[in-house]
Amino acid sequence: MQCAPSQDRVVEQPHKKALINRIRRIEGQVGGVLNMIENDRYCVDILTQISAVKSALDGVAIQILSSHAKGCVRKAVQEDGGEETMEELLGIIRKLIR
Repeated sequence: MQCAPSQDRVVEQPHKKALINRIRRIEGQVGGVLNMIENDRYCVDILTQISAVKSALDGVAIQILSSHAKGCVRKAVQEDGGEETMEELLGIIRKLIR
């Protein structure tokens, strides 16, 4: 993983192809939800699919968070103690668990 200075905010994802494939599958699931709504499907079935989409997105988030912690955060801690990076990490974790 290549970590860029925070102002650049560009980082090469180590498992980019797998992440892209997962996001494309999620896009398909969201399209399926749209079709279900357009076709007046049963509410519980729609909600079940929405739950599956949320879980899939959570999985992608965890994978990216893990790469970030093992790469950029570790590097920042080793180089300068990583206080700012740790605060940023904790902030994003707070957002993810809401």
